[in-house]
Amino acid sequence: MRGGPGEAERRQRWGRLFEELDSNKDGRVDVHELRQGLARLSGGDPDRGAQQGLSPEGGADPDGGLDLEEFTQYLQEREQRLLLLFHSLDRNQDGHIDVSEIQQSFRALGISISLEQAEKILHSMDRDGTMTIDWQEWRDHFLLHSLENVEDVLYFWKHSTVLDIGECLTVPDEFSEQEKLTGMWWKQLVAGAVAGAVSRTGTAPLDRLKVFMQVHASKTNRLNILGGLRSMIREGGVRSLWRGNGINVLKIAPESAIKFMAYEQVLKTRLTLRRTGQYKGLLDCAWQLLEQEGPRAFYRGYLPNVLGIIPYAGIDLAIYETLKNQWLQQYSHDSADPGILVLLACGTISSTCGQIASYPLALVRTRMQAQASIEGAPQLSMLGLLRHILSQEGVLGLYRGIAPNFMKVIPAVSISYVVYENMKQALGVTSR
Repeated sequence: MRGGPGEAERRQRWGRLFEELDSNKDGRVDVHELRQGLARLSGGDPDRGAQQGLSPEGGADPDGGLDLEEFTQYLQEREQRLLLLFHSLDRNQDGHIDVSEIQQSFRALGISISLEQAEKILHSMDRDGTMTIDWQEWRDHFLLHSLENVEDVLYFWKHSTVLDIGECLTVPDEFSEQEKLTGMWWKQLVAGAVAGAVSRTGTAPLDRLKVFMQVHASKTNRLNILGGLRSMIREGGVRSLWRGNGINVLKIAPESAIKFMAYEQVLKTRLTLRRTGQYKGLLDCAWQLLEQEGPRAFYRGYLPNVLGIIPYAGIDLAIYETLKNQWLQQYSHDSADPGILVLLACGTISSTCGQIASYPLALVRTRMQAQASIEGAPQLSMLGLLRHILSQEGVLGLYRGIAPNFMKVIPAVSISYVVYENMKQALGVTSR
């Protein structure tokens, strides 16, 4: 076996990985170098993975690191363990893990995930676009991770990242029995909620500016970013830049998201656009809408909101996968995971393209929600409002306010990621 062609190929691959990790070229891979490599190549938790990674059964000193022979021995042990894990998840033993097998594995732990969630997990590892995971993709993805059993793999998949770009926050909504018993479930929710709250609060002025320009900008007034900010500050002071942020933060909790899915956007729009002293708060705003405009006011803009999901989701996912696979084909040779920074870049670009496609519907939704609060404004339907905007302002009128919307994406993602990781550390949440 040692002299076979398969073994020679494996040793060449391990040697290339060793050279890549050995950043100071001293002939050894230490904890610091493995941490950097794990974060760069696999997007995992470097603190936990690196320490265990440099403690093979051979008894090497973790502080001194591993030389090439010790590193090769460690990777050989890792591949044997990963092969067993692969066979455990490959339930029909056809050499590939598909979406249904991912769902079955979660169900075995008492966790039900949707087809869409399972596909996202598969996409993160599927390098050749076959919608399945073969042994090579599995091995390259998890080689530097300290995963010991199937539960570790599922935990890694489920809690690998939580990001908030100011529009939607992904927080794990189901937990295994072990997570419930150890209290890990509420720590994950708290970390995600705090990250979302800080991210949205930090970018709230840009969010309010977007809504302000969507409603008030036109060909005649030529309202731009600086003009919009000056107008808002002149009317209500610096604090007015955060109007509507309270309800935006409130909807972070999964239960609140369900309760508010029909009408939170209407309340957010009215609170964002309100004049100083117009509403005393969220409940007063809701009561005045109900009293003056009736229950239907809470559902204004619902149709364009639902229709906007289709182009956004389709384009976002398609571009994300295209960019990720293109990067893997050109720059990644020893790992099927491009790392968190590349994924963030792909996510930001794909989200931006999705927003460009769906933004006209988002603008129409906002104007439908706001038109009753503007004196003299015609009460138009979705199609009527689209025709009115095109006739009065042209195609560019459908993209009023898109600049501040783009400006908030990168800081929102960055703030959310940094705060989430620090909250997990403070609460003692371990990533496997």
